[in-house]
Amino acid sequence: MNKLILLFSIFIMGATSSMQSQYKLDRPKLVVGIVVDQMRYDYLTRFYSKYGDGGFKRLLNEGFSCENSHYNYIPTYTAVGHASIYTGTTGSTHGIISNYWYDKFEKKSIYCVDDFNYPAVGTSSTMEQKSPYRMMTTTVTDELRLSQNMKGKTIAVGLKDRSAVLPGGHSSNGSYWFHGLDEGNFVTSAYYMEALPKWVNKFNQSGLKENYIGMKWETLYPIKDYTESIEDENIYEEPFTGEVKPVFPHDLPELKELNGGYDLLKTTPFGNSLVMEFAKAAIEGEKLGARGYTDFLAISFSSPDYIGHRFGVDSKEIQDTYLRLDRDLAELLNYLDQKVGKGQYTVFLTADHAAVQVPAYLKSKKIPAGYFNEAAFENFIREHCATRWGSSEIIEYISNFQIFLNHEKLKELKLLKEEVSDDLVDLIINYQGVSKALTGLTLQRAEFSEGMLSRLQKGYNQKLSGDVLWIPDPALIPYSRTGSTHGSGYSYDTHVPVIFYGKGIKRGITREPVEIIDIAPTISSLLKISFPNGSSGRVIESVLE
Repeated sequence: MNKLILLFSIFIMGATSSMQSQYKLDRPKLVVGIVVDQMRYDYLTRFYSKYGDGGFKRLLNEGFSCENSHYNYIPTYTAVGHASIYTGTTGSTHGIISNYWYDKFEKKSIYCVDDFNYPAVGTSSTMEQKSPYRMMTTTVTDELRLSQNMKGKTIAVGLKDRSAVLPGGHSSNGSYWFHGLDEGNFVTSAYYMEALPKWVNKFNQSGLKENYIGMKWETLYPIKDYTESIEDENIYEEPFTGEVKPVFPHDLPELKELNGGYDLLKTTPFGNSLVMEFAKAAIEGEKLGARGYTDFLAISFSSPDYIGHRFGVDSKEIQDTYLRLDRDLAELLNYLDQKVGKGQYTVFLTADHAAVQVPAYLKSKKIPAGYFNEAAFENFIREHCATRWGSSEIIEYISNFQIFLNHEKLKELKLLKEEVSDDLVDLIINYQGVSKALTGLTLQRAEFSEGMLSRLQKGYNQKLSGDVLWIPDPALIPYSRTGSTHGSGYSYDTHVPVIFYGKGIKRGITREPVEIIDIAPTISSLLKISFPNGSSGRVIESVLE
């Protein structure tokens, strides 16, 4: 009997030891989240033959690519994208419903990260008073800090304030963005710190911004080889102020004065290079990945968005931007190899939204597309309300394809919100260029499981959104006839790259549907930490080793 007990004890101890050896808390030293502003998925394939081996190709060939990855909500704007990537949920929960939106309580348009309780740091400008307080949930960066008793660091960098503030979460050790104009420095706000660290001041004084603004933007390779984009001289692009035509080369020293000073860098690939160099300085200055804890570096490359808005997605400028970004990525990855150690860090790369091709260009190719006149639409709505309901003042505000009713005026006129809302839906759905229309009450009472209305519902926030919402026809945008934009739930705006690379990541691809809100829970699972507290995404199991 004693011999049997002894053998049983040895078996249990062996089994326990085996189980312990299989489960290891082996986190990467550093996680790097890369968000490229306005990157369509097809930029990976369209320019693939022109990329070098160390940037996008390295991520694709040595990492895991999700080829059928989409945003699952409307509207597809920068702030909403960054918030959704890092929170693992949509605007219906995290509360960032646009870049700007109408505040029904303050009765004015507000900006997603403005916070006048915190002065700017690193500039005397009053434009840089920012914080993440409007974001209602935690981020994966918050949860990583919480899981390590706040001893791991999170640093977030970008050209745009919203692209640094939201990914950094509520507990960022430092979120930095670029203040252009006559300064050209990376700055922050008193939400994070009282003064810039020495390494940031050193970077701001390094002379890099002067080097970049003193250059001509010429194509990286001979322009005749840029066969994946349309002719350089065309009618679908907007030249810089001071230029006669939107063609290469773009003489930055000559254009600087008329184009916002150092802000001009944002609309060139050198804005990406500046962010890349700042990210390297942050790794060095903060000793990221070298302190015994898992740190997080969130990087946002915003120049493609500025360039796409001005020149459009088929331009030589966009092609050159991505060929140069490819080189910047290669340099960043090599730097991570040296500083953190190859195989010791994890990267994900995605985009905050994609973009539609210039509708005027599409029309020239006989593809249905066009422009939505917002002013004419608003006049139409207000004239109808004056005739049908006795006052145009029942319309309080119209923005982001939403109508906000004046509830006080409705009470004064003894009108029912439901009746007026239903009437407006019946009116709008017959307006040329409108694809779908419905009331906020419908979104509260019904559940749409798929399709465009499902995306609209996931972006609808009961407390913050409007009373009536509508969706324009495909490739119909409220924009100028040069350059392009984004914001819809159509595939040209929702289909973006999602690539994972490095420690804990398999090599491979999947063509199964992936939603952008799946990134945060997947990284959380890799790190073995709590998911962001509003997360509704799923873990992409095929990505993880």
